[in-house]
Order: sequence, then C-alpha cells, then structure tokens
Amino acid sequence: MPVIAVVNRKGGSGKSTIATHIAAYCTHQNIGVMLGDVDRQQSTRSWLKLREQRHPQAKQILGWAVNQSSALRAPTGVSHVVLDTPGGLYGLDLARIVMFADAIIMPICNSVFDRDSAAQCWDELKILPRISTGRCKLAVVGMRVDHRTLDSAALTQWATSRGLPYLGALRDAPTYVQCIEQGVTLFDLPKETVAQDLAQWQPIVDWLSPVLFPPPPVASQPIQPPRQISLGNETIKSARVGSLQPVQQSLVAGERIAQKQSMLPVTNEKRGGFLESLGIPGFLRRK
Repeated sequence: MPVIAVVNRKGGSGKSTIATHIAAYCTHQNIGVMLGDVDRQQSTRSWLKLREQRHPQAKQILGWAVNQSSALRAPTGVSHVVLDTPGGLYGLDLARIVMFADAIIMPICNSVFDRDSAAQCWDELKILPRISTGRCKLAVVGMRVDHRTLDSAALTQWATSRGLPYLGALRDAPTYVQCIEQGVTLFDLPKETVAQDLAQWQPIVDWLSPVLFPPPPVASQPIQPPRQISLGNETIKSARVGSLQPVQQSLVAGERIAQKQSMLPVTNEKRGGFLESLGIPGFLRRK
C-alpha cells in the first residue's frame, strides 16, 4: 500500500495544506485514500469534518485520529495513505515514520529559521536506510512564496546545494486559506478559476505519479524441469543432479527457515510504544 508522508519538524510550514491537497488529488484520480492525522493538533481531522458537513457531494476521504485504536487491515476501498505528521520529529520517532513511507514531501518556507530546521531534518533523514537506498524518496516544496521576489530562487539554490529534489513553490494565495476554511482543496474547485495554482501543483503530482500509480508486479518465471542429456542409448539428467539432491534439499530447507525467520513481523515491544501512541494502523507496519 503506497504511503506518502508530509514531514517537517518545524510547525506552521504548511504540512496540512500539502497533505489535504494530495489526498483530494487522489480521490479525483479514483484512488481510495485515507488521510492519517498523526499530528496531535488534529488539523486534517477538523478539515475532514468541514468537508463532510459543507460538501457532502465531494469525493470521500477516509480519516483516522491519533487516539484511534490501530486497525488490523486497511478499510474497504482504501489503497493509498497520506500521513500528516507532527512538528518536532526527531530520532526514533522520525525514523519510524520513514519505515512506513514510500515518499516524503518536505514543505519549507523561505526564512533562515525554516531553512536551518529543514537542513537539520534532512541531515538526519538521509542516513536512514530507506532514504539512502532510494526505497523512500524525498523532495522539497516551497510554501507561501511570493514570485515577485527572489524567494523561489533562494529555495532552489538551497535545495540544490544539499542534493535535494526541489519540486517548485506554491504561491502565497488567499485561495488556500479559503479552501481550508471550507473543507475543500484546489482540486475540488473549477479548474478555470484556479488554473495558475494548479499549474504549480503539476510538478508535485508528476513526481508522486510512480508512487500513486505503481507498476503491476512482474510475474515470476515458471521453474524449468531438469535438462536431460542423451548419450547413446541412455538418457540422464544434467550432471550429478541425483547425487546432489539430498544436499540441495537440506540447503533449501535451511534457506526457507531463514527466510521465514527474517520475515517474522517485528513486535511492538521491539519498536517501542510510539506506534500505539500515534495510533498507526497495523496494516501500515512493514514486515
């Protein structure tokens, strides 16, 4: 199940705006999505209530709260998850979010405080195995950028100097505030009225596309029977197959046992109490 997390340890960076818009984009692509409000402020939870009350005709987005008991399986119809994370994530808390994520978007405003905070967060993230190996990809999005200034160029230079993909900037437009107040997003409005802002979202959705629409799994190749060799009047299997069979069987059995042991789920006791405290559904826990 693809999981997209919106991460920035500094509060007020625009995480909830990004998370709600990605979730709404998914619904308009006929993707069953759940918006996980891991942030204890419950910003997206409140937004979902507004959406349900004022726009019952809008495409549904499922949600869960931080104090909700963990689910054993994904709700029916849900195939993707968007996580709105809290500020101040450090150490194991940050690493455990990455354990669930396939892609991370880091929103950042152009101030020295925001850039320094994001740089420290990136220094911590880039050494985590899922990030360093590319299994979880990460990119930066500029927030509340006035394109009449040099803010966007400054953020581009900042991201490039740290080897971070920069997906562009979202302008400081009153439309975003109005959307949040109404429980909608730009993707729910008539395209002609928000064309300029939707154009700024295109690089973001393009970057997310491989995660939102993963390719189908490659079918495994059928096992070929042992090759037979004809020698005069005798037909034999490939060299020494019979003599090696007992050894092969013992190796395969041992390998299967090792594989089963490696695939055993990590217990919550080993992961600590963080999962329960955040209400992370069980179906997100990677085996």
